[in-house]
Amino acid sequence: MTGPRAGRPAASGPAVSMADVARLAEVSSQTVSRVARGEASVRPETAARVRAAMRQLGYLPNRAARALRYGSFRTIGVVGHRLSRTGEAHITEAVIEALRDEDYAVMLIDTPTSSAEDFFDAFTKLGQSVDGMVVLSLETPQPARVELPARVPIVVGDFRYADSHTAVGTDQAAGTRQAVDHLLGLGHRTIHHVSGPTSSVQATAREAAWEQTLREAGRPVPPVLRGDWTPRSGYAAGLALAADPSVTAVFCANDEMAQGTLRALHEAGRRVPADVSVVGFDDLMAEWLWPPLTTVAQDFGTIGRELVAALIEQLAEHPAGATRRILVPTRLVVRASSGPPS
Repeated sequence: MTGPRAGRPAASGPAVSMADVARLAEVSSQTVSRVARGEASVRPETAARVRAAMRQLGYLPNRAARALRYGSFRTIGVVGHRLSRTGEAHITEAVIEALRDEDYAVMLIDTPTSSAEDFFDAFTKLGQSVDGMVVLSLETPQPARVELPARVPIVVGDFRYADSHTAVGTDQAAGTRQAVDHLLGLGHRTIHHVSGPTSSVQATAREAAWEQTLREAGRPVPPVLRGDWTPRSGYAAGLALAADPSVTAVFCANDEMAQGTLRALHEAGRRVPADVSVVGFDDLMAEWLWPPLTTVAQDFGTIGRELVAALIEQLAEHPAGATRRILVPTRLVVRASSGPPS
């Protein structure tokens, strides 16, 4: 027998069971279960026959029944806001790949806003059907913290929650110091800063480290120009900076705002780096800007893998162990956009 028996009418709706698939594929229900779990112990030709029967019958495994029997959904919830943003997209990709390697399915929710209510709704939807959650960002506009579920293992990408949950993220302070020290070392008297939004924990961490590094060096701290991570906001900041002839160095809180700043400086006739040096943060598009952008490289792949490793470790511990702060190091990538002041 090379496939399901022809001529049998396909079952439909919720009445389709594992036994139906087993009869059609002429195997045992245990074999169907092993195929559904992706186990490698089933012969390829048998597994192909079972999958063909599943497709013909429209069968989907009952995850609730599986969880009741085995004590696990083998599913992880991933929650964030604006996951299409470049950095979040790279972390999400790494999280999904790492979970796939661990044989977990993923339920992904990109909340419509960053409000605490939308995060709560996401946790409520996932809470009864996942073994744990990876929460990528909690950049709520409210000062109050988001209430995270107490009975579900969770790791977060926000160090504001590290007192109660294991948190993983970039060493923002060290990366910022690398950028500012680089520019000061080139001979610039001070460094202007294009920051991200105040609701962002990453933006506030980079801004604080920029200011602290300048103060420790005994340098003046210029007013902050605030953006919203987009090239458009960087362009607006760049126009303001270009109008000030005393500006010789700019640290932008991400590469996209640096991209807008570069364009504004060019249109204003300020040469980079001969007149103004520009440094970004992320290293996702920096190599392909003109001039190629000096920037602080984040290791998004490592962040995603560390989030998953921390959650898998938590799932294996009963009760869960102590929470941790996992800092992923950065590195400065020097390119043509930075140089000594003229």
